[in-house]
Amino acid sequence: MQSYAPESDGFEVVAVASSAGGIHGLATLLSALDEGLPVPVLVVQHLDPRHRTVIAEVLDRRTPLDVKLAEDREQTLPGTVYIAPPDRHLLVGPDGILTLTDSELVHFVRPSADLLFESVAGAYRARAIACVLTGTGRDGAMGVDAVKSRGGTVIVQDPATAEFRGMPDAAVGTGRVDFVLPLEEIPAVIRGLVETKRQ
Repeated sequence: MQSYAPESDGFEVVAVASSAGGIHGLATLLSALDEGLPVPVLVVQHLDPRHRTVIAEVLDRRTPLDVKLAEDREQTLPGTVYIAPPDRHLLVGPDGILTLTDSELVHFVRPSADLLFESVAGAYRARAIACVLTGTGRDGAMGVDAVKSRGGTVIVQDPATAEFRGMPDAAVGTGRVDFVLPLEEIPAVIRGLVETKRQ
């Protein structure tokens, strides 16, 4: 199961979704990506909105990439990880400008991976990579379908290796997934895809 964007116009963004067990999953993924990653990484991790989050600081110590909480109207940069703040949906436009909203919950969650993936699909089409990691629930499955319908590439953590398999199972269940891999193998595939970007 492999799918690649047109060679003439490579990948421009990686969007990642995780929930329960996701801090470990994100740390494993991001720590294996290189400082010179030529695309931004957008992350939805379900967080408790009642507490100030330190996820950006925790992950920043684990990866050579810059990690920060996303800000409204911020311009994305290559080699930087933007994490949706607690209780805010994260969206991106075709110009790489981020938008944060507090619109209604989607499948009982905010931020929603579905909304992030749908915005990435609309903005980047075949130049988007979506990745679903460990988590409970179904968030991300509708977004996976949106990414595939516009020619993007979808990577899912093998549910059998996920700490919580709800989100990976739901994504695989769409039948719209290009790669189903153990967590430790995902970074190499992402690197391989984005580094074949425009020469």
